[in-house]
Amino acid sequence: MPSNKPAYSIPDQILLLKSRGMIFKNEAAANHLLSNISYYRIKGYWWDMQDNLNSHTFKPDTYFEDIIDRYNFDRQLRLILFDGIERIEIALRTKMIYILSLKFGGLWYLDSSIFQNGTIEINGTVKTPHLHTVAELTKEFNRSQEIFIKDHRARYPNVPADAWKILEVASMGCLSKLYKGLNAQLPEKSQIAQEMGFNIHSELSSWLEAITYLRNIIAHHSRLWSRTMVKKPNNLNNPKGTWFSSPLLPVQEKKIFLIVSALLYMCNQVTPGHHIKNKILQLFVEYPNVPIYKLGFLNHWEKTPIWI
Repeated sequence: MPSNKPAYSIPDQILLLKSRGMIFKNEAAANHLLSNISYYRIKGYWWDMQDNLNSHTFKPDTYFEDIIDRYNFDRQLRLILFDGIERIEIALRTKMIYILSLKFGGLWYLDSSIFQNGTIEINGTVKTPHLHTVAELTKEFNRSQEIFIKDHRARYPNVPADAWKILEVASMGCLSKLYKGLNAQLPEKSQIAQEMGFNIHSELSSWLEAITYLRNIIAHHSRLWSRTMVKKPNNLNNPKGTWFSSPLLPVQEKKIFLIVSALLYMCNQVTPGHHIKNKILQLFVEYPNVPIYKLGFLNHWEKTPIWI
């Protein structure tokens, strides 16, 4: 049924929040912010500040400005993490191109013999996961406006591009699926995992899926704050690099703490000397009143080896 709720002007939004107990230090600034950041976008940052979810009344001393601090903190954290994701994505792409092309040639991604068997049903069509991924890869190739891709399409119409071309415009999700689909017994699959910092290729597959999920959240400018993560990486067994020395609490695995730590681990492997961790720690200093425990940063997190 269509909604019967009235639309609120921005001054009315402020009056509504005040009637529910929210405090404003600067209503003019709040008016400007709400004219550029929608009410429901900000709402995700005050949800836990309500003392009654039915009446939507707020706990004592709930300030609008504290909510905006959470919003700005979340935005800056997403920018930092996207820097790390870029490093991981480029490293994965490069290793898949080099290692697999040197062994199987430039069209290895079309060679079904190096991929796992099995079938999946997509929109009523049954196909192998490999063929489905190749179809996605081809769509991304055909959409690309990169000069070298447009040149290939013009000079070699309907001719498959070598991996070093087509994988350069592949999304991280497509790269992740392509890697996961490789035969488990393929030595090159293990070699890629080793070079990414993993002893077991299935762990790398799990982590890539989680990092891709994180990337999609960030790419859509969605909230990380207080989010329960649907995808999470498997905890590392016998890690090649510095990781955790003791098990995590369940809440740390559900919130972004685990996946951010995973991103940090992978950056340590592929780009030693990066500043991702320092930027995150500095962000915590800049926003001392933001309760980072709601992101899973608790239980002496700063004393764990990956964060020291």
